[in-house]
Amino acid sequence: MRLNKLSLRVRIFFAMILLVLIASILIAGVTIYQYNEEAIDYHKERLERKERAIISDINYVIRETTYPVETEKIPLIFKDEIYRIDVIHGLRVILYDLDGTLLKSSKASITKDTVVDCIDVDILNSISNGADHRFVVKNEKNGETFQSSYTYIYDSKSKPLAILNLPYLENDDFLNKELNEFLERLGYAYLFMMLIAIILAFLLSKYITRTLKTISDKINETRLEKRNKRIDISTSSEEISTLVNSYNSMIDELEESAVKLARSEREQAWREMAKQVAHEIKNPLTPMRLSVQSFQRKFDPEDPKIHQKVDEYSKTLIQQIDTMSSIASAFSNFAKMPAQQNETLNVAHIVKLGLDIFSEDYIVFSSEADEIMANFDRTQLIRVVTNLVKNGIQAIPEAKENPRIEVRVTSENDLVNITVEDNGVGISEENKSKIFEPKFTTKSSGMGLGLAMVKNIVETYQGNITFTSQPGEGTIFKVTFPKK
Repeated sequence: MRLNKLSLRVRIFFAMILLVLIASILIAGVTIYQYNEEAIDYHKERLERKERAIISDINYVIRETTYPVETEKIPLIFKDEIYRIDVIHGLRVILYDLDGTLLKSSKASITKDTVVDCIDVDILNSISNGADHRFVVKNEKNGETFQSSYTYIYDSKSKPLAILNLPYLENDDFLNKELNEFLERLGYAYLFMMLIAIILAFLLSKYITRTLKTISDKINETRLEKRNKRIDISTSSEEISTLVNSYNSMIDELEESAVKLARSEREQAWREMAKQVAHEIKNPLTPMRLSVQSFQRKFDPEDPKIHQKVDEYSKTLIQQIDTMSSIASAFSNFAKMPAQQNETLNVAHIVKLGLDIFSEDYIVFSSEADEIMANFDRTQLIRVVTNLVKNGIQAIPEAKENPRIEVRVTSENDLVNITVEDNGVGISEENKSKIFEPKFTTKSSGMGLGLAMVKNIVETYQGNITFTSQPGEGTIFKVTFPKK
């Protein structure tokens, strides 16, 4: 899952949880590091304390001995005392002469595996050259860490007498136990903190994005053709307030622009409609004028065919008058918005009644059920069906073999579908985008208001009309509207 596909709320939630996890890991790491450092300092200081105490005990033995205080007499001086010192201080004591040769050890049986007979030359040089004549060697064996300190012991005249070696095992069992107990308690605390962090992250992310969600919903609901509500948020951050104010300003400007645009489009539409009506009215007026003028010139009361000619002139005038009447009716029907009627009717029955006015035998009706009930105005439903069927009839050429128009009524959940399919000439690609525009027509007569009126009626009832068409194969119009 890509991060940029996650919502802002999810990003904030995960960011806060990740922050707590990183903080927990860092604190645990620092704790472990601090414990290790303290362990190193502890062993270093403990070895130094042991060394000072043992040296103090050795100096006491040297002061109280009856033997001559010489390097060669060290084994005799500490013949028994070295074991006592070992027991008291809990640390093995090894004494070397100044050349690094073993003199005495507190271990009862001396083997080369446990006690070195001679000190390494580099260690001797480090002891003699050191400021405090002391040197510590650190090594690991069998997974255990050892420190071994080397330092001079002196006689009463501060003359180097021997080299004291104290092997010290770093036993971290106690410290490790303390560390594990601390980490366990810390883990419980982190678990509790994590639960609290999850709850807080959820609530905080919800609080932060709630205002943005409100703004997003309002933006999604923004439409040019309706009045949009301003966003009213009483408490919000400065950034959100700026965004809300910008949106409200945009809504005010949009509403003002929409009013101007609607007025302009309405005026333009009426101008275009007036031009179209005037043009359509002029068409029948011209033959009417010519017929009257011809009648005036050729009128002869003595003509034996005068009655026949009067009938012909009258039929011509009546035909043109009917044309003008149909133009006026089409314009009137389009201009009149259909009023919604809460009439529950059987759509299948009404559609079938609407088809009875057509005499074409190639119109086929089918319905998936005898009764498909919906709320619709009976007259408007018939107008929708008859206009679509009439459009299909006009789309089929007269020379077409096996013409066919299929009208189907189906039900789908809470929707009613009416499809009108013809095998006419179809709709070209360039005309598909203009098919529902008022005054658009590909026919030699008519005002092109039929499909525009159908769309107007269907959308008034919260429905929609769509079509698919293949040039030369036919067109399928589909009307869908809710049952209630």
